[in-house]
Amino acid sequence: MRGRLSPTRTHVKSQLRALIEPLVEQAIATLRDAGTLPADLAMPDFTVERPKDRSHGDASTNAAMLLARPAKSNPRAIAQALVGAMPASNAIERIDIAGPGFLNFRFAAAAWRDQLVAVHAQGDSFGRNDSGGSRTAGVEYVSANPTGPLHVGHGRAAVIGDCIARVLDANGWLVKREFYYNDAGVQIENLARSTQARAKGIGPGDTDWPADAYNGEYIADVARAYLDGATLQIDGQTITGAGDVDDLDAIRRFAVAWLRREQNTDLAAFGVSFDVYFLESSLYADGKVEETVRELVAHGHTYEEGGALWLRSTDYGDDKDRVMRKSDGTYTYFVPDVAYHLSKWQRGYVRAITELGADHHGSLARVRAGLQALDAGIPEGYPEYVLHQMVTVMRGGEEVKLSKRAGSYLTLRDLIEEAGRDATRWFLVARKPDSQLVFDIDLARSQSLDNPVYYVQLSHARICGLQRKLAEAGLAFDLQNGLAQLPDMTDTALRDVLIDLSRWPEIVAAAGAQLEPHLIATYLLELAQAFQTYYNDHQFLVDEADVRDARLALATAVQQVLRNGLTLLGVQAPEAM
Repeated sequence: MRGRLSPTRTHVKSQLRALIEPLVEQAIATLRDAGTLPADLAMPDFTVERPKDRSHGDASTNAAMLLARPAKSNPRAIAQALVGAMPASNAIERIDIAGPGFLNFRFAAAAWRDQLVAVHAQGDSFGRNDSGGSRTAGVEYVSANPTGPLHVGHGRAAVIGDCIARVLDANGWLVKREFYYNDAGVQIENLARSTQARAKGIGPGDTDWPADAYNGEYIADVARAYLDGATLQIDGQTITGAGDVDDLDAIRRFAVAWLRREQNTDLAAFGVSFDVYFLESSLYADGKVEETVRELVAHGHTYEEGGALWLRSTDYGDDKDRVMRKSDGTYTYFVPDVAYHLSKWQRGYVRAITELGADHHGSLARVRAGLQALDAGIPEGYPEYVLHQMVTVMRGGEEVKLSKRAGSYLTLRDLIEEAGRDATRWFLVARKPDSQLVFDIDLARSQSLDNPVYYVQLSHARICGLQRKLAEAGLAFDLQNGLAQLPDMTDTALRDVLIDLSRWPEIVAAAGAQLEPHLIATYLLELAQAFQTYYNDHQFLVDEADVRDARLALATAVQQVLRNGLTLLGVQAPEAM
């Protein structure tokens, strides 16, 4: 069994954890009334945590340690007093005092039965909460320049961003998924000239091939389509290849549209979609960049030096002031980024989360500084950034780097074709975003218990198989009877499964609060491992109805939570494998 996950504390509590806090608060109030604690003592901000060592109980609180100093008493003495003042509860089997004064709680079988009832009653909604209060959160991710196929790094951004959006939705946020197209600037000009060269019959290695051209074979595909007069539909617009090799503007429009369509196709195959497609060029066309600069100047946060316009970004924590408008009159790249994120605030995004590669970290401080300098009421720390590290893809023990189609990098389409959509999504999201990731294609394709996504999906499929075998054997399953049975809490494997089930609401809350969807993947593997241990040691389709119903009630609760979790990762929950 792998190490257990301990999510950061959030305001969302499991049903079982929520039983303890009012008991502790009532005990503290009783001790204040009795004079054991000062009458004016404020309720301490005590924690209720799961002990790392499960033998210490199901939950633990540090309340006694926090009360000892104001009470001028020994923590263990306060702990003993709290135990004595604790209201009776049929949910608690035992309370022990450990270490310097921790109170360790062990839940009674009735509490675990109620937990199973909750899973079945809430179904697909189990684990969801309304902490977002239906406020709007914008999640921007991928945002690749439309200059070539999506690479594996874009794939990691896509699945992390998509899963962040999913977990925020599960936490009650109204989520807007957004793709920002950098369709202006030097890279787009290079794309247009690369396509023009190919259309003229010039290729890589030829004397007239542009120095900064894109060398992949996909450029030849774009050029052929342009010459053939292909028609594209993108964002409600129809764009047709003009065929004129000297019309660079027409080539530019066609090439951008072609590659946007290609990227959209790849993302759709990956199970990733967006609500908003925002064009960088619109910020210039609509005058938003100029308007933003005027506002910064008007608020006195800029100065001119050396013919350039500077932002006093050091006033907002940046390590140096930044050039906004160069001496030639053009804007530096972070200025449209400020205008873009201002538009998010104006569009009602209470939270704006941007998922980027770690190589973008240098621009974060200046964008935030620009937003603060606008004095528009935008909170500090807006937008929130999630940065991912690079991905190394391995096959047969060797690194895979190149793609025939892209020329210089492995594309997302290549990876999906080799490993499959589910495995690709799982492997790209299963590690914390800021950690380096090694993607082992051989492991991702293997149907072995060493493959985590296969292991979790197999656990779900096995439970579905139990239900099929039940019908084949002519046996019945009475869920209500199964839920009425008290779990045998002396069965360690059963207790582990029940504890893991109870953690699911906290995992969902932590993944949303910390913007870390990998917590979902880690949890699902732990739950599947716990259930597999129980599955290996117990028969389910037994003749005794009470035993059969109780075990199947447990199994179908696990099935429900596995399905809920896989849905948040955008991974299928197969009924057979």
